[in-house]
Amino acid sequence: MPVIAPVSTASRATEVDGIPSPRTSAESSPAVGTTVDHLTETYRAHYRSLLGLAALLLDDTASCEDVVQEAFIRVHSARKRVREPEKTLAYLRQTVVNLSRSTLRRRILGLKLLSKPMPDMASAEEGAYDLLERDDLIKAMRGLQRRQREVLVLRYFADMTEVQVAETLGISLGSVKAYGSRGIAALRVVMGATS
Repeated sequence: MPVIAPVSTASRATEVDGIPSPRTSAESSPAVGTTVDHLTETYRAHYRSLLGLAALLLDDTASCEDVVQEAFIRVHSARKRVREPEKTLAYLRQTVVNLSRSTLRRRILGLKLLSKPMPDMASAEEGAYDLLERDDLIKAMRGLQRRQREVLVLRYFADMTEVQVAETLGISLGSVKAYGSRGIAALRVVMGATS
């Protein structure tokens, strides 16, 4: 794994009794490293392979391009610390790998922090329409005979079987079926007229 050499402390001016000492000519000369031209040529020549490397680690092209460009920017800013200019490509590759890992970590963290999705809910329009329908149904139910209304409420809203409705109301199974079918027919007439 290529390593970018840290900036040496020898190139910094030292102080003697609080007075900065003058730098020697060797210290004031630019640090040895890759040149901008060499870095740019390496980047251009190997852009596709760097993009392919990022594509193996990431899933979308836009992120891959961003990672490769960010790698170039980072190596460019640290180019004076590259000890051997022929290893510029290795620095670029390692930076692409590191940035891809960071991108994946951020995505995973983002997914963990996302709130759980809300259950499918009706839109405001659908909710208002459902409310109007429910109001119409309640009005229509109020217009039914008492036994028809009781049978329909127990059968369809309380989700009881016909036998359970008969036992609850103390009427025969045939009466439950008769009241139920007449109540539904009456609701169809009333609801059909309102819609």
